[in-house]
Amino acid sequence: MIRSKLAIISSFIILAICMYLSLPIPNNVTLGAHSTFMSFPISDLNGYIWLGVVGSVLFIVALILLIVGIKKYYFRTIVAVLIIYSILPTFLISLYQETFANGIQSISYDGNGNCNFEDVSEDIINGECNLVLHNHSNEAVTFELEFLDSFPTEDELQVESLMNIAGPYRITIEANQKKSIHLKKLLDISDTPKHIDSGSSNNIHFKLIDGETTRIL
Repeated sequence: MIRSKLAIISSFIILAICMYLSLPIPNNVTLGAHSTFMSFPISDLNGYIWLGVVGSVLFIVALILLIVGIKKYYFRTIVAVLIIYSILPTFLISLYQETFANGIQSISYDGNGNCNFEDVSEDIINGECNLVLHNHSNEAVTFELEFLDSFPTEDELQVESLMNIAGPYRITIEANQKKSIHLKKLLDISDTPKHIDSGSSNNIHFKLIDGETTRIL
């Protein structure tokens, strides 16, 4: 079944490098990306992201080397590798957060947060956001939460980041606990020239801040 051990070993080494480069820890590398490939951000508002392009090329090279290294069962092998490659990062991150991580590094986010904005008056809108965070460490973690616009635009229209007008939001999550965070604020947008008037957004993103340490989720 094996044609070239060197090709197979090289393939797995390159796949491991690709996985390391695309791991969404400490930060979510796909935030603001217009296109992605196997968790690599390919382009954003400013053009191509060369690290993502190089990572994507390496990934394809790894698959080619894998095909070169085996004699048969190409399709089954590639499908199995793709499934493992998709699942393994989640397992590795969970293992790291359950064992070695501390502080905001031990916080996970399921990506299902949402925000809703309603126009109240010319200068006031009502902002409401919901999200769930999980502290995997054995100690309570306290941090500040800053909202980020999930899809930056050329005209710099503010959406989720409007919630920062009423910030900062200081949050504490007890050891080994999940916390549902509900924030509802009246936001004065009189000094914000470019903003959403009403609407909603899902899969929101934000920054966790603990002193000089930050994470983007």
